[in-house]
Amino acid sequence: MVDRTRGLTRRQLLRTGAGALGAAAVGVPMLTGCSPGGAPAGRRRLDFWHLLSGGDGVKMSALIDSVNEGNDEYFAWPTVLAWGTPYYTKLAMAATGGRAPDVGIMHASRLTGFAPGGLLDPWDLDMLAEVGVTQETFPGPVWESGIVDGTVFSIALDAHPFVMMYNTDICDRAGLLDSDGQIVEITSPEDFLAAGRELAAASDGGHGLSYGYLGDGAQMWRLWYTLYRQQGAEMVLTGPTAEYELDAAVTALELMQDVLDDEIAASSSDYANAVAEFASGKSGLFFTGVWELPTMIGAGIPLNASTIPTLFDEPAAYGDSHAFVLPHQDNPDPEERRLAYQFVSDLLYSSFSWAEAGHIPAFLPITESAEYGDLVPQANYANAADILNYDPPAWFGGAGSNFQNYFAEHVQGVLLSGDDPAASFEGFMRRVDTLLGMTNPVAG
Repeated sequence: MVDRTRGLTRRQLLRTGAGALGAAAVGVPMLTGCSPGGAPAGRRRLDFWHLLSGGDGVKMSALIDSVNEGNDEYFAWPTVLAWGTPYYTKLAMAATGGRAPDVGIMHASRLTGFAPGGLLDPWDLDMLAEVGVTQETFPGPVWESGIVDGTVFSIALDAHPFVMMYNTDICDRAGLLDSDGQIVEITSPEDFLAAGRELAAASDGGHGLSYGYLGDGAQMWRLWYTLYRQQGAEMVLTGPTAEYELDAAVTALELMQDVLDDEIAASSSDYANAVAEFASGKSGLFFTGVWELPTMIGAGIPLNASTIPTLFDEPAAYGDSHAFVLPHQDNPDPEERRLAYQFVSDLLYSSFSWAEAGHIPAFLPITESAEYGDLVPQANYANAADILNYDPPAWFGGAGSNFQNYFAEHVQGVLLSGDDPAASFEGFMRRVDTLLGMTNPVAG
């Protein structure tokens, strides 16, 4: 039996996945012997809000059950709210209306819209250290994603990057596997296009790559921003007007146009069709988020995964993190606040099972363990956490916002109809400049 505690030192190392899954959907865990306040006698109730549903929700429910069973001080009481705008609206209202939970989860990419407005309380680094959580226990980009104006406002549970999954049988037929069974290194746009055509030929009438984007601003943005950042280009959304590099933006869009040629990838595919194509073994590659890993494992196809190849000068992967935050409370109970820190620490030290959902656990004692190194294909893209690129900080950006929808409004025509990349992208940036001239509606 593998020792999952190898390399970890805290008493909170719990048997991951223990306990019944119970109420994986909205609501509360079903435990007998609870007091009227919702927690077993002698334990403090901690209200915990999150937006995780589906397979992620089931995994989180198991993690909560595990830490609840492994301590006698607190009882985490989860409330699951609808993903996206409904969740963030309710979280903001709770923080301003004196009804905030003890702990919440939000995407790191949404932090800039919340922290400067006083909707979140900062984490006390000394208190975090007391429960075994420090800057040194996270990859650099992931830790930095929780900082706004020099203050730590979120602690990441994971990194969930945009990656490349691949069908090992098709890659083998195309001559694109090395002696270790890994996909060969691809180091330029030209090499990628050539590989895509070889994979298409080996896919028995399918495509080299499955990539769905129609009506999906997030999918367009994830790939475009990966290619943009691989050129070393930056986008700064903090001034009165946006700063960006047009040549790099156009280069990324033109490469996406070249890929969508109906040979390498379908010229007009949505996300669901791309998932179905790759899951049925009809394509060699799949550009997607790590959250699709359980679907592809369930499909039973010969599977491996890696970061998206570095096609330009710098390794870069688009991604985000589910991160723990302290929604603002005017007068937090000191004991409940201490237990909130302990709860977050316990979840981090128990987060090996979070990798089973495809995510990269943010906590280095997990990803640097021998057991994680044996986890395939997750370990093969764990390096994405070191090259992760979050959305450019802006109050109007991040997961579940309209920012990526505005990107789609201007860019979909480039990919679908051959619209001019430069003119379309500059139209998007003019829309961004309009947003920069507006006030954050939840600030203060």
